[in-house]
Amino acid sequence: MHVVVIGAGLGGLALAQGLRRAGISVAVYERDATPVIRNQGYRIRIDPNGIAALRAVLSRSAYDVFVATAGTPGGVTATYDHELNLLHRFEQPPVPGLPGGGNLAVNRQTLREILLAGLDGVVRFGARFTRFESGPDGVTAHFEDGSVAVGDVLVGADGAGSVTRRQLLPEARVVDAGLRLLYGKAAFGAEELLGLWTTVVGPGKRFVGLAPVRFGEAPGRTPGLSPVTDYLTCVFGARVEEFPCSDLVALSGSELRAVALAMTDGWHPAVREVLAGQDAIFPVTVRSSVPIGPWETSRVTLLGDAIHVMSPAIGVGANTALRDGQVLAARIREAAGGRPVVEALREYEAEMVGYGFDAVRDPARRGHELVGQNPLEDAK
Repeated sequence: MHVVVIGAGLGGLALAQGLRRAGISVAVYERDATPVIRNQGYRIRIDPNGIAALRAVLSRSAYDVFVATAGTPGGVTATYDHELNLLHRFEQPPVPGLPGGGNLAVNRQTLREILLAGLDGVVRFGARFTRFESGPDGVTAHFEDGSVAVGDVLVGADGAGSVTRRQLLPEARVVDAGLRLLYGKAAFGAEELLGLWTTVVGPGKRFVGLAPVRFGEAPGRTPGLSPVTDYLTCVFGARVEEFPCSDLVALSGSELRAVALAMTDGWHPAVREVLAGQDAIFPVTVRSSVPIGPWETSRVTLLGDAIHVMSPAIGVGANTALRDGQVLAARIREAAGGRPVVEALREYEAEMVGYGFDAVRDPARRGHELVGQNPLEDAK
């Protein structure tokens, strides 16, 4: 059994780790030239599903590093108006037996480095996938440089713009959710802004999302992990028509900071102080998959954003991708043990479509209610 994975994001790497742990041959092909070539976000909340997935796919030592470097922000989420009047506060009860009570905060790049550890020779960077060909006993992946890779199973883990999905499921659509986000990092602000997640909502449903990353153990102390200091994730967002320009990608970090400050004129000084102190700002277009029904299973399948892109409104995207990696690794392990490959993949897809599209719908609903995200069209 040999598995070809297209894409070295969190879900694809979780799958690769799970397969390697089971003794199954796997190769991962990533279009980026290096692991750090582009901004993909900063802080990630890891929930009980994500914790369970990482515990299942990682070695004990790698899982221990993940837990040691993660922050434990508690379970308080709060919403304020732009003058910092409290609108809503909720505290999630801790989950017994899970680190951090089931809520951990990690730095995305640190988690990716943990997931890459031990995969030397497995992950090939600079490999731009173009198409696949299916045969009765396997799948051939074709790459831009003319090279090919052959496997018993091909997994598209190639993100929201998935080339794999476009060929496998041309009817599947990813739509603009109508929101634009400016992601940045800042120094810690007022204490009331430092819970698990804090949302400040202003006129026109413009909003600022804040979440601290306080490392349990500094990542730089562990060999192979890049040094990172504690920081506050800061996300400014609004409806696309609220922004003064349409091409946010063309703006520099300082220009994006100025846009966020101009759009929060008159807000509480503590919020504006955080926005003014941001660095490494980059824009994101929020997109969402349109849920679809079951499809005919083959030796090509999908995971993560390649099949269920979702709004970041409730912070479950990375956790869902990690869960995909865990579930798919278990089904492929069964296939390696003699279960028919397509039967095993069909079971994975049935389970993944259920929880995956639920995870698309829930943040879309929340994002629509709170910050004006477009209502989610549902093809089912």
